[in-house]
Amino acid sequence: MAGLVGEFEVKMDAKGRFMLPSGLRKQLPPAAQRDFMLNKGFEDCLTLFPLYEWEKVSEKLSKMNLFKPKNRMFYRLFHQGAKLISLDKAGRVLVPTAHMERVGLGQEAMLIAYNDRIEIWDKSKYFGMIEGSMTDFADLADEVMGDLDNGE
Repeated sequence: MAGLVGEFEVKMDAKGRFMLPSGLRKQLPPAAQRDFMLNKGFEDCLTLFPLYEWEKVSEKLSKMNLFKPKNRMFYRLFHQGAKLISLDKAGRVLVPTAHMERVGLGQEAMLIAYNDRIEIWDKSKYFGMIEGSMTDFADLADEVMGDLDNGE
């Protein structure tokens, strides 16, 4: 699989559930369409990993030298709040209240799928972050992509 891709708007119900969009679900192998690991993201969002992708990340992190204080702290912070979740029979994801409160997730949310994960953003925070970053996009592209060999 080349990786997850897409931007999906979802509505959170009163219990903190949202439907996983079919366009996103179809990008996952059939065996990976039910179980996920929910965690906080690096910015003001949550991250939903298909379980098999979480296991890959965990495998990489298990190789960290935990005798180094910065490694231990990163390991703790990365795993803090991680929760295994499964879609219910209706295909909904239940986001625990504590996770919603942690990132200020409201009724309108955005799912941003890229590579091996799905970010869950409050809709207004997501578009605010994107709009605030667009003026720096060209500089960011140069910094991140400028050293690539153009596929040669």
